[in-house]
This record gives sequence, C-alpha cells and structure tokens, in this order.
Amino acid sequence: MSWLSCCRSDAHHRNVACKKKTVGVGGNNNNNGKSLRSFMHTLSLKTDGGKQKLDEEIQKIRKAKVSARIFTFRELVVATDNFNPDCLIGEGGFGRVYQGYIESIDQVVAVKQLDRNGLQGSREFFSEVLMLSLVQHPSLVNLIGYCADGDQRILVYEYMPNGSLDHLLDLPPGQQPLDWNTRMKIAVGAAKGLEYLHDFADPPIIFRDFKASNILLDANFNPKLSDFGLAKLGPTEGKEHVSTRVMGTYGYCAPEYAMTGKLTVKSDVYSFGVVFLEIISGRRAIDLERPTEEQNLVAWAEPLFKDRQKFELMVDPLLKGNYPIKGLCQALAVAAMCLQEEAESRPLIADVVTAIEFLARPKDTENNYEDSQRSGRLHDKSAREEM
Repeated sequence: MSWLSCCRSDAHHRNVACKKKTVGVGGNNNNNGKSLRSFMHTLSLKTDGGKQKLDEEIQKIRKAKVSARIFTFRELVVATDNFNPDCLIGEGGFGRVYQGYIESIDQVVAVKQLDRNGLQGSREFFSEVLMLSLVQHPSLVNLIGYCADGDQRILVYEYMPNGSLDHLLDLPPGQQPLDWNTRMKIAVGAAKGLEYLHDFADPPIIFRDFKASNILLDANFNPKLSDFGLAKLGPTEGKEHVSTRVMGTYGYCAPEYAMTGKLTVKSDVYSFGVVFLEIISGRRAIDLERPTEEQNLVAWAEPLFKDRQKFELMVDPLLKGNYPIKGLCQALAVAAMCLQEEAESRPLIADVVTAIEFLARPKDTENNYEDSQRSGRLHDKSAREEM
C-alpha cells in the first residue's frame, strides 16, 4: 500500500464530517444550484437570442441574493485615482489590475479592469461574478463586487498584499525565497480550494485554469484561488466528464483534456500537480529561457521521478538544503501521482489534501533540524562536486 493510499481513509472521514456541516453553495443549496446551471446554460448560447437571454440573466444577478455589490464606474475611477498607473499591480491578456481604496466600505481592494478587446469576454466575466457570489471558502478569493456600466467590465476583489504565487517563485536575485514550510502551507491551502469546488460545491465546479498566477497570497501567505472565468460546472449525474472546447494555459492542461476536450475533476488534479512541482522546484511550468530539454517542467521531471537518488535535483536550489529529505520525497511522490498520464490513475483532490496536510504539519523540532542539516550537507557536497 502506498503512502498516499494510507491517507485516503482520513480524507473520506473528513469529507463526510465536512459535508454534514456544509449547506450547498453559498448556503441555499437548491436555489443556488439551479441559478448557476441556468446561468451557465445561458452563457453557452451564441445566437442573438442568446445575447438577449444573457441580458435577462444579468438582470437576475442584480436582483438575486448574491454577495457581490454593484459599483458604478465613477466609484471605481475615484477608488483608483482615475486608474492611475502608479496604482497598477498587475496586467496580462485579460486587462489590468489596480490597487484601490473604496471609502464607502473603508477597504483596500484590487480592481481588475478587463480589456474590452482582451481574452476574457462578457461570458467569462459574468460567469466569474455568479460563481464567486455563490461560493465562499477561506481558500477562494473574496469577490467584493463588480461594475458593468455600459461596456465596462470590472471586478473588485479583496486586496492580497503578497500578490500571486508565480511572482514569489521567480524572485529577483537578493530577495528572500519562500521557505519549505511556507511552500507546503501554500500547497495545502490551494488544494483545499480545489477540494471545496470538487466535493462541497453543489453543483461541483471544475476550475479548468489552475496555475500559479491564479493563486493569490494574503499577508500571512494564506493562498486563495482567483480568476473563475474559465470554470465549468461538473458533469451531471450519470456522466463522467464534461465535453468543452479546450481552454486554459499551456503547460498546466491535463493531456486527455488537451487532446479530447473531455474535462473532469482529475483534470484539475493534474494542473495541481504541475503547480506543486513548481512550488517544490522553483521552476516555471514552461520556461523558454532554459535549455531545450528543461523548458517543459513535467517532461524534465518525468525521468527524475523514477530515480529516488535524483530527487534532490528537483528541489529549488534557493532553499540551500533547508528542507526535510523525507518530506521532499513524500511531496514529490504526491506530485508524481497527480501527474499520471491516465486520469483514472490520479488521486482525488481530497486524498491530496490529506497527504499534504501531513507534510505541512509542524514536526518535532530536533528531528526536523537534524533532517535539514543532513540535507544541507548533501546540498553543499553536491555543489562542491559541480565546481
């Protein structure tokens, strides 16, 4: 029996206990589930009639008992000092993110202004509004509100002072890297976000775009999943997968989804495996600045997974040996299971959570110190041999 398998009974008992305490998505199980399915069906329509239906559903959001506030464009202009470039904290194919302050709620916020010609359209925008209004969990970013004045599409989130995980895994020289324990804390928190979406949301939600840049970190490095624009509802009863056009980010997509468009919760598990490997190694999923054979993280790691003697080649050198060897081996075992080619061979995210929770637990100080020191000596020896 594998070490990961030993965690499965714990995961089952925890899930049973949690489901007894959980009342659907956002509290009203039946009504919210129906609203979500109805709205997502409307979003899939592409005809002119579908656009009219979309407008009707938008009005339903405005009247529904959802947590998101409606802001005017003027309010957000004031909050960001007219979208001042000095307030810019991020940008990409979707648009720009600004730090702002909304006086009426006395809160610092992150304001995501979507590019009207960008990668995220109205369907993805309203999908995110509804989903984040109906799901609440400590590992999901809190959507405070949105603005849909005219052709403006703006999302207002809680502000996360430590930014996104991808930036912290690619720090400039001289900055303090994340230590091992913080990395495990981030991994288990992110996995819990997926676990909530897969096992406790009703209907279940497949994230579909799980990657390091969509994991935001608060002041204490607690992770929260963000950007639900590509999220899909899980398969209905009796079906095993959702068929959809392939979306997501190269390097993170599960192979069966990339090839066939068949999406399951195990697709998210694969993406989690990629991110977990990024957390352990400090490498990007795709890094074109590395030698050709190292540009794809998963392809680079596959042969190393097969040789336990090479596990230490997969850990972030910025840790300088400050990690428990046993913990490293167990973490890589979890990552390897998540990255299985066949979806059926991957664990459920609940099993992953249980396994990583074990890794993130504080260990006996003396044993942990000795393990870390032994790792440090091996790291120093390896460095000398390379010189």
